[in-house]
Amino acid sequence: MAVYAVGDVQGCLVSLNELLDQSPIDLKKDQLWFVGDLVNRGPYSLETLRFVKSLGSQAKVVLGNHDLHLLALGAGIKRKQDAESLQAVLDAPDCEELLDWLRNQPLMLTDKKYHVVMVHAGVYPTWGLKQAQSYADEVQAVLQGERYKALLKKMYGRRPNKWDAELSGWARYRFIINAFTRMRFCTKAGGLNFTQKGPPESQSRKLYPWYRLAYQPRGDWRIVYGHWSAAGHWYDGNHIALDSGCLWGGKMTMARIDARKIKTYQVTCSD
Repeated sequence: MAVYAVGDVQGCLVSLNELLDQSPIDLKKDQLWFVGDLVNRGPYSLETLRFVKSLGSQAKVVLGNHDLHLLALGAGIKRKQDAESLQAVLDAPDCEELLDWLRNQPLMLTDKKYHVVMVHAGVYPTWGLKQAQSYADEVQAVLQGERYKALLKKMYGRRPNKWDAELSGWARYRFIINAFTRMRFCTKAGGLNFTQKGPPESQSRKLYPWYRLAYQPRGDWRIVYGHWSAAGHWYDGNHIALDSGCLWGGKMTMARIDARKIKTYQVTCSD
């Protein structure tokens, strides 16, 4: 069995199928991991959800900010006018089933066998991997429980923008969600910046890409993530960035992540 991870799909199912067809992946035995943002903006969000769900145990998914936005729409937290390309999901006869499946996906996945951590946006600079997993589990427990609608309502906002272990309640959960699903640049002190979204080196002098400040994985551990389309695909030994801007006319990227040497596959977006 091989393990592959693919960058943000965002409803671009045609490109995803082309990528799978042009790679050696065998979905009958290999695993396909998704770094989040399965939906929104692309034309086939509904079909993408159905496809990934149909893979069963062959697929692993972490939640991205667009996936959480869909859950908020489905829960009636956001107006239908905000649905954009997600209306087909909301109108589908299997909408409830799909959203229940999506709500039960984690914010962070740690695989000790392959020494891989998968998140959507990144791992906050002051958190070790064990800490990060425990914080992700906190939010996951609420999202999968009876208070999930309250969490979806309270998750929007940019404050607090700096971690404090004493944070509690909705403010704590909001920060954890923002770190895992929206983070790009941070200050040296760990303040999240939500306004600058360009490529690394385009930011103001007091900001840094999160991975330059973050705890560096030891040994052969790797952090696999997406979200930052302007940064593109890159790999430095410990970080594998997979969002290469398919939705914006770029490429969709997939990498085999269980082997010592990373093998990458790409297609130009055709959705």
